[in-house]
Amino acid sequence: MSKFRCGIEAHIQLSTRSKTFCSCPTSGSENPNTLVCPTCIGLPGSKPVLNKEAITQAIKVALALDCTISKETFFSRKNYFYPDLAKDYQISQYEIPIGTNGNLDGIRIRRVHLEEDPGALIHKENTCLIDYNRSGIPLIEIVTEPDFKSPNEARLFLRKLITILEYLGIYTRRSEATMKADANISTVGERIEIKNITGLKEIERALDYEAARQEKEPARQQETRGWDSEKGITFLQRIKEGESDYGYIFESDLPKIEITKQMLDEIKKQIPELSLEKASRFKKQYKLQPEDAETLAAEKELAELFEQVAEEIDPILAAKWLRRDLMKVLHYNKKELKEIKIEAEHIIELLTLLKENKINDATAKDLLIKLIEKPFSPKGHVERQKLGMIASEGELERLCKEAIKNNKAVVEDYKSGKQEALHYLMGQVMRLSGGKANPKITEKLLKKLL
Repeated sequence: MSKFRCGIEAHIQLSTRSKTFCSCPTSGSENPNTLVCPTCIGLPGSKPVLNKEAITQAIKVALALDCTISKETFFSRKNYFYPDLAKDYQISQYEIPIGTNGNLDGIRIRRVHLEEDPGALIHKENTCLIDYNRSGIPLIEIVTEPDFKSPNEARLFLRKLITILEYLGIYTRRSEATMKADANISTVGERIEIKNITGLKEIERALDYEAARQEKEPARQQETRGWDSEKGITFLQRIKEGESDYGYIFESDLPKIEITKQMLDEIKKQIPELSLEKASRFKKQYKLQPEDAETLAAEKELAELFEQVAEEIDPILAAKWLRRDLMKVLHYNKKELKEIKIEAEHIIELLTLLKENKINDATAKDLLIKLIEKPFSPKGHVERQKLGMIASEGELERLCKEAIKNNKAVVEDYKSGKQEALHYLMGQVMRLSGGKANPKITEKLLKKLL
C-alpha cells in the first residue's frame, strides 16, 4: 500500500446543552420533531443567534490540536438542496475557520471549524421521513492533511483525537454515534471521498476495502461514495462536487466573531492536562514503562483511578493490575470503566492484600471480577469467605510432609538435581491447600524438609 494517501474530516458533536443558533435543547426527547423551533426548520423570518459555548468549545479543540487561532472569523451559507436541510443551506465556516495549521502526533491539521448538523432521514419501506431534532446541533469539524499512509494510521489518529476530546469534556466514548468521519483516499487515479463512516473499526474497514477496490479499478473521476458496514463495501453516491458547487456566501444574519487575547487566555486556563502530557508525566513521576503510561493516560477515568491508587500502592504494581488485569476484565464483559462503581479504596485494599501475601494472584483476579459487578470491601470479603492464604508454618509443614510422602519418586528426582521436581511438589501442596498455600513459605519449608 505504498501509494496510499488519505485525509480525514472528523465531525464531532459538541457537548453544549442547546443548539448552535437557537435555544432548543440538544437532548431530552426521542420523539421526532419535538426539539425544534422556527430557526431549526428554517421558517421565514427566523434569525440565528450564536451559542457562545459552542465557540468556546471549538476554540478549546483548536488549542488542544496546536492550531493557530484566527483573530476574527465568521459564518457562511453552504448552499445545497437536500430534504434534511430545511433552509436549503447549512451554516458553516468556510473562508476563515477557527483554527488552522495544527498537529496531532505528526499528523497535520489543516483546519478546525464549527458548523450545524442537518436533520436525519429515516427510510421506511418506500417512504422517507425527516426528523429535524438534530437540525442545528453544533458540530466541530477537524480536517487533516492527506498524511495517513495506511488505514491503521487513520484509526489510531481518531483514537487519539477521541481521547483528547474526552479530556476536554466534549465527547464520551459510549456515544460514538456522535463522531463520524469522511475520508478522502487515493491509491492510483483520482481522489475518492467516503462519507459518514461511524466508529474506529469502521474507518479501518472502509479504507481497507476502498484501497483494495482502487487497486483493481483505478478511479477515473472524483467520486463521493457511501460505506455499507453490513456488506463491508463502498457504493457510489454521486460524482464529487467542487467547492464552487456549494455557492458559499457570507451569513449576513450573524455578526463577525472577534477572538481576543483575553478570550484566548481565559479559555487556555480551562484546558486540563491532556493525555500526551499526562503519559509523559507518568513515565517520569512514577517510572512507568512507556506502554503502561500511554495506556493508562489514554482513558481519563483510568488515569484518575491510577493516580488515586498510586498514592497508597507501589505505582508499578498499580499500573500492572489496572492496565492489564482490570481492563481485561472490563473488555471481556464489554463494559467501560465509567459505567461501573469501582472505588480506588477497594483497589487499594485488594492490592494491599496481594502485596502482604494474604491472597494469591488467582484470588485477587476473582475479586476483581466481582468488584466490577458491585462495590464491596475485598478485605472483609476475604475474611468472611476464608479466602486468605495459609501462612501458618505448622499447617504448611504438615501439607509439605504429605506431598513429600505421596511423591517419593519426585523427591528422588529433586535430590538428583532436577529443580523442576521442586515445582511439582509445590503444585501438590497448592492442590492439597486448595490453592491457599503461601508460595514463599511453602518453597522455604520444602527445601528445608528435602
